Formats: sequence, structure tokens, C-alpha cells
Amino acid sequence: MIVTDKISDIRNIIKEQKLSGKKIGLVPTMGYLHEGHLSLVRISKKHSDFVAVSIFVNPIQFGPNEDFDRYPRDLERDLKLLEKEGCDLVFAPSVEEMYPSELLTTVNVDKITDKLCGAFRPGHFKGVTTVVAKLFNIFTPDIAVFGQKDAQQVAVIKKMVEDLNFPVEIIKAPIVREVDGLAMSSRNVYLNSEERKAALILSKSLKEAEKLLLNGERNANTIIKKVNEVLNSEPLCKVQYVSCVHPDTLEDLTYIKDKALIAIACFIGTTRLIDNILWEEKYNAKVYDEI
Repeated sequence: MIVTDKISDIRNIIKEQKLSGKKIGLVPTMGYLHEGHLSLVRISKKHSDFVAVSIFVNPIQFGPNEDFDRYPRDLERDLKLLEKEGCDLVFAPSVEEMYPSELLTTVNVDKITDKLCGAFRPGHFKGVTTVVAKLFNIFTPDIAVFGQKDAQQVAVIKKMVEDLNFPVEIIKAPIVREVDGLAMSSRNVYLNSEERKAALILSKSLKEAEKLLLNGERNANTIIKKVNEVLNSEPLCKVQYVSCVHPDTLEDLTYIKDKALIAIACFIGTTRLIDNILWEEKYNAKVYDEI
């Protein structure tokens, strides 16, 4: 496994791999890897010949009162996990390598970034799309794998790729959960034992939404109301939003016809957590992946 912090190294390595006919897969991460991240690496291995992972805590996607400085980092641990998975290349740049001078050019996707998390984190998705566009230009991957847990991020990146004609296929991977149902997240490390137990209310509320859907409920407001009721039953949970939207456009739904994304964001103590389920009518079931 090759590890570098230099853009020039990445360009040279990828050029060599492409000349030998290799299909390049990219998994962008912010590190502090868990099983969810590793599942993306495995999916990338299925769809490409050479798997690259970026590890970069991107400062421009964090707001002024967010957790950039305390975001968990452990590069040595991450590298051991990636080597075990058979990763071929890891890019772990410094902030100075990615942003060597004042950043005057950014990439912004309108409309769908104003909803869900974007409504509460102004500028966040502009930071995401800008760094992902940079990574796509650095790696020129054939495929890139992102997790469904960040469903809005997937929709935003897909739209950026479509609008700007990036020659990369975006693959969405299923949410990976702990045995008790909590969606895996690097931020789970912030939770104390009481909060960790309380955090199960997120997946519990989505299970109730799934039950309603399985029983034929298609009124979005009825589903939203039920999810809110369950979330509000937990004293440590402060709901930020519960939404039922189309997974591609992120437009609010009043009635579910073909597919829907039921997305939630909550604070458990001071830790912000997100979760969602993707529903497709033709399967009358949750959709776990698009692989």
C-alpha cells in the first residue's frame, strides 16, 4: 500500500496505473475509519482494479462553531485498517497541500443544498463539493463510492458530476449499523454511555416509519409525525429536522408514489447525528444499496 501526502505523487501513480489499463476507484473520507468506511473500500474493490482512499478533514466544510478542531483523527490506526482491506493507495494531505493559497474558486450546487442539513449548516456543502471536485481532478477516478448515511451529500455530488461532466461513476453504498441499530459514524465517539444508549432512538424512529410504509401508509405528514413522536420520547434527543423527500431532488413529498428518503438529524447531548432510510415502492421495502 502506497501512502503519500503529495498531490504530485498521486498524479504520477494514477497516470502509471491508467497506462497499464487499470480502472481507478476512489473512496473520499475524513479518516477515523470505522466499518462503514471499510465497506466502501470493499465495494470499490469490486468495481475497480486499483483502490485509492483519501483521508482529509476538510476545514472548509465546517462552520465556525462546529467540531473541526476536535474531529477525531488517528492516521496510524486508519492506515493499518486500510492495509488489511487491501487498499492500494492512501492520500493523507495537509491543509496546506490542499489549500496552498487563498481559495478564490469554489464549487456550489444550488437548491438541493438549501434543504435538510444544508438549511442548518450554511456553506457546508459548498465545502464538500469544492474538496470533492479537487479530489476528482487529482485522482481522475473511474468510480467513487459514497455512503447512503450522508444521503444529501450523495445527491449533491451526483448533481455536481452531472452538471460539470465529471467522467466518474458515483456508487452509493448502504448504511452500515452497529448490532443494536445505531448508524456507524466517526462522531459516535463523542457520545458518553448514557448518550450512546439514547442515540438508538434514531434508528428506532426510522423502524416505525418503515412499519407504516409496510402497512400501506403513503402520507408523508403522517410518517413525519410518527417519527417525531418517537424521537421526542427520548429526553436526551433534540430534533433538528425530520423530512420526507425525493432522494434525487430532495423536494418535500406530501404523498409517496415511487420512492422516498426519510431523513432525520438530531442532537444527542451536544453531538449531532443523522440517519435515514430509502424507500422504493416497486420493492415495497427499504433499499439497502444500489450496487
